Amino acid sequence: MAPRSDLDATAPAYDPAAEVVDLCRDLIRFDTSNYGDADGPGERKAAEHVATLLDEVGISTEVVEGYDGRTNLVARWGGDGTRDDALLVHGHLDVVPAAAEDWQVHPFSGEVQDGYVWGRGAVDMKDFDAMLLSSVRARARAGAVPSRPMVLCFTADEEAGGHKGAQVLVEQHRDLFEGCTEAVGEVGGFSTTVRGRRVYLIEAAEKGMAWMRLTARGRAGHGSMINDENAVTRLAAAVARVGAYEWPVRLTPTMEVCLAAVGELAGVQATPENAPALIEEFGSAARMLGAVIRNVANPTQLDAGYKVNVIPTEATAHMDGRFLPGYEDEFFATLAELLGEGVELDFVSHQQPWESPYEGDTVRAMHRSLLAEDPDALVAPYLMSAGTDAKHFRQLGVQSYGFAPLRLPADLDFTALFHGVDERVPVDALQFGARVLDRFLGDV
Repeated sequence: MAPRSDLDATAPAYDPAAEVVDLCRDLIRFDTSNYGDADGPGERKAAEHVATLLDEVGISTEVVEGYDGRTNLVARWGGDGTRDDALLVHGHLDVVPAAAEDWQVHPFSGEVQDGYVWGRGAVDMKDFDAMLLSSVRARARAGAVPSRPMVLCFTADEEAGGHKGAQVLVEQHRDLFEGCTEAVGEVGGFSTTVRGRRVYLIEAAEKGMAWMRLTARGRAGHGSMINDENAVTRLAAAVARVGAYEWPVRLTPTMEVCLAAVGELAGVQATPENAPALIEEFGSAARMLGAVIRNVANPTQLDAGYKVNVIPTEATAHMDGRFLPGYEDEFFATLAELLGEGVELDFVSHQQPWESPYEGDTVRAMHRSLLAEDPDALVAPYLMSAGTDAKHFRQLGVQSYGFAPLRLPADLDFTALFHGVDERVPVDALQFGARVLDRFLGDV
């Protein structure tokens, strides 16, 4: 059993990391690819596997399927009767697709190589599912049940917006979450290195999401003739304007705290003017963090026409928009101006941003659990550029945080692994995460 920490002389009688690597490998081997439509294997087999793992240690589960094969699993665990403020701990079972020919190892092999567990979902987010299961199973066997009641939730469809997963649970099975006041899930608690110092980033906010369909209509005609009502031209010009627009820097309360911590390391005071330079201090993580100090809108798809010499009546595009908490009105007003007249906008998915106060017992428990395992590190909040199931669970009135702890090598381009080729997680990071998460569950 790995030592807990020099700060903690009383290690528990169980090892919370004993199973974490094998559990992660087994979960990766379930192909739960989510293609964003009706295709794909679904999550049922993986959910049944998780149900078996929990049943083995005496934890009963409830299966919820709003759509065939799109399986969610919920369990209540813990609590000594002294508290009624349940903690929701949630992770998703689906993954984005992977093309095996692009990978060094098969993406659903769960292979261990060079000190890493490889496979689709290794960081998004079967690693967290494995950490949670490893800790819960070890605690249940040892009789070390947390005093705070817990709701353990494993969802479907997060990678397509959660509409067939967390949304179904929140809208149709709200009773399963009775008493929940706070929630933890992905993506946070991972380390990055700034000026030689490890900094663990806890997610305390998320940008809103607007997946949009743009439509321009015009006059059909022969491609050889003059046409001043060309739908393709109108749409292309609008998309180009949005794509080229430089959104202004906007600092939310979460990022003010985050950048203040980095500014202290860099010896400067954080301001909107030097925020982009401070973001660069995060190295490869700047790819993600650079998007959380401004709104973003990226054109992603174009579709028009059916023959080279026919000007079509209609042209469509899709766009991925992400807007900061407190800046939704500014985002859509700017977008309308950029699109101009003659381009209609409707939503494929429209979800609100959120921001939780970075204070209180739960935040302090996250700090303590990380620093007990890595006492020389810093811990700070950050704003997540993408979306998670927290957007749905926030509708329950809970405060949400991202806390899937990993101590990562300074030279690992971690953010590139999300949805990327050769996704992998260090074995020792998994074990570290299971120990930290276990501390947190016992402390919170």
